[in-house]
Amino acid sequence: MQKHTQNIGEGVYRERLTPSLWILVSAAVVAPMASLVFVPIDTTLALIAGLAVGVAVVAVMIAGSPVIEVRDGSLRAGRARIEVHHIADPRVDEGEDARLARGARLARDSWHLIRGGIDATVTVEVVDPDDPTPSWVMSTRTPDRLAAAIRHAQVRSTPGR
Repeated sequence: MQKHTQNIGEGVYRERLTPSLWILVSAAVVAPMASLVFVPIDTTLALIAGLAVGVAVVAVMIAGSPVIEVRDGSLRAGRARIEVHHIADPRVDEGEDARLARGARLARDSWHLIRGGIDATVTVEVVDPDDPTPSWVMSTRTPDRLAAAIRHAQVRSTPGR
């Protein structure tokens, strides 16, 4: 279900934060409900409509999933983008630390890209004095890869290296 593109040699990382399989299966429950609406008209039409609605709902959920990407010296998380030289070294949190990063330690003015069912997080502090956002907190299925891609992009974007 998840799609990753990763080539640390070029500093490229891409992850689509797709919903978990259980969420997609739960969303597909709308198919029989849509079918029931059309049963009084025609059972064949009801079957086709239910199938079409179920597929459409799942497709929209996957296509609408946010993307985390490190490319060309910038980090993109959902609709936000920041140059990697404006962020500090990434911190990987898993288990209890990730739960705290998504909860008690979560600053209200940080940029959040948090998805249920994805336990690990990567947090980067923003070091740009003109940026009012103190940090970014992102859910990720591959936190070590994301952190490595950010570090690699930071090394490549640092002048004199």
